[in-house]
Amino acid sequence: MKLLSRVAPASIQHLAAAAFALWALSAVALAQAPDAPAPEQPAPEAPVPKPEMRSNCPGLVAANRLPATPAGLKLAELKADEVRLTFLGHSTFVIESPQLVRIVTDYNDYLRAPIVPDIVTMNHAHDTHYSDTPDPAIKYVLRGWGPSPAEPARHDLQYRDVRVRNVPTNIRDWGGGTERHGNSIFIFEVANLCIAHLGHLHQTLTQQQLDEIGRLDVVLAPVDGHFTLDLEGMMEVLTALNASAIIPMHFFDPYTLDRFVRRAQEKWPVEMANIPRVVISKATLPKSPKVLVLPGH
Repeated sequence: MKLLSRVAPASIQHLAAAAFALWALSAVALAQAPDAPAPEQPAPEAPVPKPEMRSNCPGLVAANRLPATPAGLKLAELKADEVRLTFLGHSTFVIESPQLVRIVTDYNDYLRAPIVPDIVTMNHAHDTHYSDTPDPAIKYVLRGWGPSPAEPARHDLQYRDVRVRNVPTNIRDWGGGTERHGNSIFIFEVANLCIAHLGHLHQTLTQQQLDEIGRLDVVLAPVDGHFTLDLEGMMEVLTALNASAIIPMHFFDPYTLDRFVRRAQEKWPVEMANIPRVVISKATLPKSPKVLVLPGH
């Protein structure tokens, strides 16, 4: 089944985009009974289940059919089960719901949407991921970091047909150490879909974090392989999340994107789009993971 209902595949030469790979963080040695004779060779290590998704995205606020869209909002042309994603560049997307809730991810002072959004999310690894001066007309400004490393940001917002929540993760600080809870993965639940924006992710995910995130339909993933998680680490994360659609972001240039695409093509099909916008619904998602590259950088 085609991933896109309104985006034609591009004929762009050698770009393509792809997704995620996974392997375990640790293994547990086999225990030896105290009265058992010592083996001549060391006992092999027992395999430990890798972190994996266990359940559907919890608490979808739009699981039931939405009420009819008011006539004044029909310009959006979204059905009750559709979400529109527009890639503005870097790690900034506009997410639009059937009831015309508009969300901007990693809202900053460099890339601004042509509309005033209802909700913005931010991460503060670099100033291209946040703003200290958001437009005062924005209803909800959700920062991905808390007042201190000991106090992570915790958001669980429901506004009209959208729910937004976050899962904090650690990041590297400028001195090479670790800043606790300096990043947030934001999860958007809308139109019976779960969409996750990984933010400025610097680490692979634990089982606890995967359980908090829940099963995803779409993941927006930073693939630069340097400022965020390295390429193999990102493949591990994407494999663990197992979302139907993987949309790369934060890749700066064609070479960086191509490197990710070539690695991802070893696991998943890749589709190019010729415009930076896609309308997604549960019905148009592929049955297994697929990478969708939206033009931009």
